[in-house]
Amino acid sequence: MAFYCYILLCSDGSYYTGHTDNLELRIGQHQSGELPGYTQTRRPVTLGWSQDFPSRHEALTAERQIKGWSRAKKAALIATDWTALKEAAIPRAERALRLRSGRTRE
Repeated sequence: MAFYCYILLCSDGSYYTGHTDNLELRIGQHQSGELPGYTQTRRPVTLGWSQDFPSRHEALTAERQIKGWSRAKKAALIATDWTALKEAAIPRAERALRLRSGRTRE
């Protein structure tokens, strides 16, 4: 059985991250407002990104990790822009230092 981690794009421009063992059903539940909580008042929602995992534990771990990410990092994941994702992973203080010094990491 597969488990999924997913990011929804909400009508107000926000992101919602979750996990499930039935992606189509869960998106339908979010879309219909059947699930109380964050997405209920932010419909319609659209699937921005999803990935399957072999266990619920791995899907939940991915969900928790992504929930801690910045908006820029989530947007890069949704866009599958690996360069932007890598850049968004660099701490803000280090990015600011790079801009001032002109140095880059390779």
